Amino acid sequence: MKRFIISALILLTAFQGVSFAQSRLDPATLAKREARKNLVIKEWNTDAKSKTKWLDRVTKYDEFGRKVEEIEYNQYGMAWREVYEYDPVVDKISKETRYNAKNKPILVRKYEYDEDGTRKKQYNYSPSGRLMTIKVFEYSSE
Repeated sequence: MKRFIISALILLTAFQGVSFAQSRLDPATLAKREARKNLVIKEWNTDAKSKTKWLDRVTKYDEFGRKVEEIEYNQYGMAWREVYEYDPVVDKISKETRYNAKNKPILVRKYEYDEDGTRKKQYNYSPSGRLMTIKVFEYSSE
């Protein structure tokens, strides 16, 4: 029973974090997210000559309207796939994992943000967890 209560509190806290973070978003972003709740977008290509149709890309959104998965296809099947995880406090992408055509992870990106919500740093890791590169974002008006 204690485990159930603790699990329920953790889950409730996570959803409250998302609600708080979403309350800080501008109305235009909230409207876009509202329209994308649980949405799946499939993009199709058609060859002009043979009229052959094939799936090009699938983008999936969660119950909060945030992009959670993107899959790119080629003539052989899946070319790559990216899965996005969000920080419940700031409601921004915290981790992005890229998979190859064999659905094996090839790259993991983790992000840090400034107080105003702009990206500050991007850490690129190998699938084994080894830090490969760090990208720093600099913003200026000239």
